[in-house]
Amino acid sequence: MHTVKVIVGGFVLLTLCLLIGRWVGDPTPAVGLIGAIKVFIPLWLVAAGINMWVGVSKAGYSVAEEAPFLLVVFAVPSAVALLVLWRVTRG
Repeated sequence: MHTVKVIVGGFVLLTLCLLIGRWVGDPTPAVGLIGAIKVFIPLWLVAAGINMWVGVSKAGYSVAEEAPFLLVVFAVPSAVALLVLWRVTRG
């Protein structure tokens, strides 16, 4: 259940980044969205890494146990972000 909550948090962060990107890139919204996705992916990688660190240091899991969850938590919102990027750049 925690993994689902973190992934939903990733979608919330992606939505915020896209809204800010659209607002900042006012003359050409596509440029703002592309920039937002470029900001979101490293930001989400850091957030997913912090989630893994909490799992290892506070919850007592090993790195080997947490690594697959890091991959899933990072990959799902990032894949959606890349899909949005593909749709925006496709025209």
